[in-house]
Amino acid sequence: MIELKNVSKNFKGIQAAEHITAAIREGMIFGLIGSNGAGKSTLLRMICGVIRPDEGDVLVDGDPVFENAAAKSRICFLSDAPYAFANADVRQMRDYYSIVYPAFDRKLFDSLIRRFSLDPRRKVNSFSKGMKKQVSVLLGLCSGTKYLLCDETFDGLDPVVRQAVKGLFAGELMNRDFTPVISSHNLRELEDICDCIGLLHQGKLLLTQDLDQARSSICKLQCVFPDVHCEQELLRKLRVLKLERSGSLLTLTVRGAQEEVLRLAEAQNPLFAEALPLTLEEIFISETEVAGYDIKDFLY
Repeated sequence: MIELKNVSKNFKGIQAAEHITAAIREGMIFGLIGSNGAGKSTLLRMICGVIRPDEGDVLVDGDPVFENAAAKSRICFLSDAPYAFANADVRQMRDYYSIVYPAFDRKLFDSLIRRFSLDPRRKVNSFSKGMKKQVSVLLGLCSGTKYLLCDETFDGLDPVVRQAVKGLFAGELMNRDFTPVISSHNLRELEDICDCIGLLHQGKLLLTQDLDQARSSICKLQCVFPDVHCEQELLRKLRVLKLERSGSLLTLTVRGAQEEVLRLAEAQNPLFAEALPLTLEEIFISETEVAGYDIKDFLY
């Protein structure tokens, strides 16, 4: 398990992480989402021991990770900009990873390189952005580490390759002790694959929840009432995060279970009422709006 205990990091007056406490359980896919500059990359670098937090502790299986080779050996970190030595081809990068990660599976890597139609003799830096990402993901996947930290892993991958990578992650989860942590702006991709999410905004962790729990704890209610009194009575009973009106149709983003919200609405004898689950993207927008990150701030 990865544990973050009151972790903070400041870069010359910029608060990249502020008193973050969370736990990433084993055997699950954890999705890290957040606004631009929220601190996702900084957090991943602290988890893998590249950056030392100013305050707090980062533990991997109970051990501090910073300057701890044994703890770091359980982690492979893939940055948002894949790196390869200047003149290295795919085979040379495979050989390098085999030295760094003793459990690296060369046989699996060679098999996957063929399946992804990547030329092992070609220099990695001559590949397109998407192909470099493929090589990076396959190197990380075959490293054999318990934890794989992926910063914007799916960025630049075409839809077919993204689905293939998801399938590989699922296969590794079933076959060995494996816990991927994926940071991404592509919330629709994470929604398909993640078991749990953490939402960062301006260095603060707004929430960390199982994805099913996050979906069930917030919903969208659309309703029409015969009079203002019934409407106001419902609003008084609900925890409303956002209210929109179009004619007589009221659309509410509400914190609470979908069934309970609908029950409260129907108790006011609406002409129409329907409760809908939110997508991960809608949850992100709702939670960050509460924290003061609103699309209206970017518009004239």
